[in-house]
Amino acid sequence: MSSHSPSSPLARSGRLARSPAVRRDGQWWLVAGPGSVVTTDPMFTGELDRFAAAMADADRAVAALRSEQGGPPAPRPGRQR
Repeated sequence: MSSHSPSSPLARSGRLARSPAVRRDGQWWLVAGPGSVVTTDPMFTGELDRFAAAMADADRAVAALRSEQGGPPAPRPGRQR
């Protein structure tokens, strides 16, 4: 079981970067045109969790650097401009 807080990226729903992996209701799904499949392999879902956490850490680091340099805020993940 993960020790991530409810506000962590792993607790929310959403697509992982530009991959077919999507987290919904605490489960990872692989989504493609014809449908979706829930992932149940603990090693695979663990890797998805670690990658999602690393992406969230990177997003926070970039936002902090932009803030320090007075640059524009980073776009929020999942939002198209």
